[in-house]
Parts: sequence; structure tokens; C-alpha cells
Amino acid sequence: MKRIINPWRNHPEYNCFGCCPDNPIGLHLEFFEDGDYIVSTWHPKHNYQGWVNTMHGGILSTLIDEVCGWVVTRKLQTSGYTVQLNVKFRKTIPTTEPKLTIRAKVEKVVRNLAYIKAEITNSQGELCNEGETIYFLMNPEKAKEMGFLYCDVEDDSNEQ
Repeated sequence: MKRIINPWRNHPEYNCFGCCPDNPIGLHLEFFEDGDYIVSTWHPKHNYQGWVNTMHGGILSTLIDEVCGWVVTRKLQTSGYTVQLNVKFRKTIPTTEPKLTIRAKVEKVVRNLAYIKAEITNSQGELCNEGETIYFLMNPEKAKEMGFLYCDVEDDSNEQ
């Protein structure tokens, strides 16, 4: 897997709840490219519960939406926004879960819409949530206006 270089990191107004490392209440997600997939891991915390010791569905939906946004950023090399998000909650996730893996990939692109599928698995590899998003893709001019130029991965030439 290759670590994705965050193209927003130097933008003066960048404070994304999902991925900004400096957002004090954010999720601080980092992303990696693994073949066709964009992947992140996250460690649940007590403050993100909905019911007692149970992850809040809105936070889980945010994890799915965020990884899908990074599919757009890295795989499609543009910016965009969510126009539809569907989440299926298959298995309850406790706030004590050691690690979640969130992964997503493009299913298809039709004109300026990307259809992306995602999933969240727990530390035992069990499927907990599935998501489908539709993202509106900005044209290159609009993406540039929003501050997006290119999304790259770290150089892995030193890896064995």
C-alpha cells in the first residue's frame, strides 16, 4: 500500500472533519492506495457512541463518505461532492473495537457522476457496514478553483 499525500494540507481554510490532522474534534483519517482501492484504518472512541458502547451510525456513515471522497481525489484526480449516500449497517460496532478498516473503489463513472462502493470491516475482518455513494465530479477548472491540482502517493522507491 502507498500512503496518499494529502493535496489539501497547505490550503489555508482546510479543516475537514474527516481527514484534517489539525481539526481538534475530527477523525484524523489518513488514506492509502491499494490497487483499485483507497483504504484507511480508524480506532473507535467512547466519544463517538450513539447508544452505550455502540458506534454512532452517523460517524460510521462519515467514515464511508470520507473514503469515497478520497477515491474521487486519488483515483479520478479531481474534486467533487456527495449527491447520494446509502449505508447498510450489517453488524453493530462497539466503541471498544480495536480497529476498523474502511475501503472503497469506483464501480463506474457516467458523465460527471462517480458510483463508488465502500465497506467497513472490524479487526476480525468481519463486514460491518456497506456503503454506496454517488459523487458529482468537478471539471478540472472548477477543481482548480477549489484548490485541487493533483493527488499523488509517497515515493516508495526505498521499500523492499
